Amino acid sequence: MAELLRTHALESRVDALAAAGVTVDPYLPMANVRGAQAPDAGIRLGPDEWLVLGDAGPSATDVSAQRITLYLTGDHARDVLAKGCAIDLHPVAFPVGSSVQTLLAQAVVILTALDDGYRIIVRSSFAGYLADWLLDATIEFR
Repeated sequence: MAELLRTHALESRVDALAAAGVTVDPYLPMANVRGAQAPDAGIRLGPDEWLVLGDAGPSATDVSAQRITLYLTGDHARDVLAKGCAIDLHPVAFPVGSSVQTLLAQAVVILTALDDGYRIIVRSSFAGYLADWLLDATIEFR
């Protein structure tokens, strides 16, 4: 019997994205959690909804396969994102640890400021589009 291989929406673009300074993490565990209390390490998506990264608990719905995680790093990461994002990404306005659900190049993403760049979480159905946009947006900085 043939072995099934685990693949993701950006499989064919991993090398090109890496050359542009973008790392792909297609299998970062994620879970949507709803309730009145904020979970630890949760990214707020709405008044009573959070996206928790890491291991899913027993009261959570695993949505890991629904999204792909990209990491944009390098000296011009903020400049690249500014081309397609209306959020003020200056470290004073958006410090390390900040997260927001926003549009990046017309794709809904969850953006988190990290010590060395940004984590971009995008739905798998928009991953190809966003990967192509990032490849184009990073050309002048390569």
